Amino acid sequence: MISVVVADDEQLIRAGVRGLLETAGDIKVVAEAGSGSEALRLAHRHQPDVLLLDIHMPDGDGLATAELVGRHVPATAVAMLTAFSDDRYVLRALHAGAAGFLLKDTEPRVLLDAVRAIAAGKGYLSPQVTCAVLARLRDRDPRRAERAQARLASLTGREREVLRPLAQGQSNAEIARTCRMSEGSVKAHISRMLVKLECANRVQLALIAYEAAES
Repeated sequence: MISVVVADDEQLIRAGVRGLLETAGDIKVVAEAGSGSEALRLAHRHQPDVLLLDIHMPDGDGLATAELVGRHVPATAVAMLTAFSDDRYVLRALHAGAAGFLLKDTEPRVLLDAVRAIAAGKGYLSPQVTCAVLARLRDRDPRRAERAQARLASLTGREREVLRPLAQGQSNAEIARTCRMSEGSVKAHISRMLVKLECANRVQLALIAYEAAES
């Protein structure tokens, strides 16, 4: 059973998301939060698999909450659930450690699949924002690209080989087939890259790869 905390300042939104998620059978909403500080407190208490978090909260920026959850409750994957599709918000969320970015008008089936993917460690971006984000990354600041390339210099050749399909959204099983290695080896390479590059999740790994034009 996938455990979820829903954080939004509008009770009607929280109730709607809870109702949808709990129709799935394999997802349970363990708590609701109406503010960023409450979301952090409930994440500490319940250690949910996924925290669905709005960007704008009454007590400040939801992105700051995402960063705090990533730092203090690392077992919980944070996904932003918002009405704002501005690519700048998306990039800030990913840099803050969010494992997903979902829009509130996402189709119910897609939202359920996204929560499952995020809980499984795969990450998810709503299709509506993916193209804009990739375009912004491709039109990157050369200095940012240089910094990303410098960070990747610490990786072994095999780790970089794993990073490329990871940045393309492949699952561990798909990466194993692409790189002709066991799934266990893929997981080990990803774990080492997370430590070396000081990333909270595979979404941040993919972000560095895009910035360095490694994907």
